[in-house]
Amino acid sequence: MKEATYLLVDQDVLPDVYAKVIRAKQLLMNGEASSTSEAVRMAGISRSVFYKYKDAVYPYNSGAVNRLITVQAILNDKPGVLMSLASVFYNAGANILTINQNIPVGGKAVVSISARLDNITGTVQELLSMLAQVEGVQSIHNISDE
Repeated sequence: MKEATYLLVDQDVLPDVYAKVIRAKQLLMNGEASSTSEAVRMAGISRSVFYKYKDAVYPYNSGAVNRLITVQAILNDKPGVLMSLASVFYNAGANILTINQNIPVGGKAVVSISARLDNITGTVQELLSMLAQVEGVQSIHNISDE
């Protein structure tokens, strides 16, 4: 897997769309917008632009570590498996940012979860090990190069 490359770039040299995506995310986070549609309308961008860049554009905060992880899991299609997986993140001190689940096919569901790891207890490897031990998890892979 290709190693992620990050750049610190002055906002003034970037297209306005990036600042607008950050603005939409802030509107959602602080409750000024009650939905994505409202946030993108207020920020002056389309929903498709927002979804294209929302997981790739963040404001710079020199005091924050912002360690992120994205995992992809294959889960058995049984009640409570996804909740058990999310609970492991919670118990480790991770902050889940997004959960995307496909419709189960053949009794299996593909799920991706992105989380902030700034306050986790333990290592990323220990977190991955705990996630793999959840009943109903067929496989789990770190797809973020954390």
